[in-house]
Amino acid sequence: MAWTNYQLFLAGLMLTTGSINTLSAKWADMFSAQGCHDDPEHRFSHPFLQAVGMFLGEFSCLAVFYILLCHDRRRPEPIMNPGQSFNPLLFFPPAMCDMTATSIMYVALNMTSASSFQMLRGAVIIFTGLLSVAFLGRRLKSSQWIGILITILGLVIVGLADLLSGNKDDSHKMSDVITGDLLIIMAQIIVAVQMVLEEKFVYKHDVHPLRAVGTEGFFGFIVLSLLLIPMYFIHVGNFSNNPRQVLEDALDAFCQIGHQPMILLALLGNTVSIAFFNFAGISVTKEISATTRMVLDSLRTLVIWVVSLALGWEHFHGLQVLGFLVLLLGTALYNGLHRPLLARIPCCAGLVDSEEEHSPEERERLLTGGREQAGDQS
Repeated sequence: MAWTNYQLFLAGLMLTTGSINTLSAKWADMFSAQGCHDDPEHRFSHPFLQAVGMFLGEFSCLAVFYILLCHDRRRPEPIMNPGQSFNPLLFFPPAMCDMTATSIMYVALNMTSASSFQMLRGAVIIFTGLLSVAFLGRRLKSSQWIGILITILGLVIVGLADLLSGNKDDSHKMSDVITGDLLIIMAQIIVAVQMVLEEKFVYKHDVHPLRAVGTEGFFGFIVLSLLLIPMYFIHVGNFSNNPRQVLEDALDAFCQIGHQPMILLALLGNTVSIAFFNFAGISVTKEISATTRMVLDSLRTLVIWVVSLALGWEHFHGLQVLGFLVLLLGTALYNGLHRPLLARIPCCAGLVDSEEEHSPEERERLLTGGREQAGDQS
């Protein structure tokens, strides 16, 4: 069935804003500007402040929800389901996981390339699958176990590509690249915990996805904004790239923005894109399918990689192509994207039927909850 113009618009919006989210965050990291008190010019390295901007984008989804709700109630026959009342504190634990994982990933983005950052985030399916078995009692299908193993292989290939190309990269030291890659994978463990918490305690409540995203964004924005105060006094030495060598120097960030206003443009691009990306992702799942959303999310990695190469932010390495394809295969198998193809083959149709454990409605529900962290995650 052919897509409508609205569906094409949603797919394009999701692909575009999802790519802008990571690219704008990396663009901000590449600026250099003078700081406060006549500090010498230095790189813009403020991952926690960037994470605050990301949560502001998620928080704005709450405003979008109420705008859509008000618009719907003006209709003669409202069709929007606002969901049941719920205790907002249900979202506090997953929001804290979101905040921690997002902050770690923004730190890692300072150390590695945008394409590797996006590819390595595919590790989330490994930990989500294992934790869902351990804590949700779910039984994974054989294709999902194969998808996990293939994803592990893809991560090894991408990491190897980073090691081999590290000596050619003038913007990142080899030690930084290795540390950044490990931090990204570590963050995916926290993202997986977040997803398990959401499924166990949140999804049983009838909460509109935009409202869920906005509520978590509210908690993340408030808590991380307050944490910027003690971070200003926590000395971390060479781990930080700001002149005072503290965990986060928000005042230095604002001074740099004052000296180089283009940094503000990059930060706003990140904040706005995360809001539109969440809206587009939820709408794609509703208007088209969750499978289409997963495919578009994979294409986003390709767009980020191609744009990074075109802008000269990184060098081409053949192993990254192989790593991307292997990760794509692992993701496809884990999310069941192979089933429509196998169903068309008479000798394989029985295999597809025997693997069915979740109804299509349940798969839609599980995938609808997925949101962007760090520029994905969450």
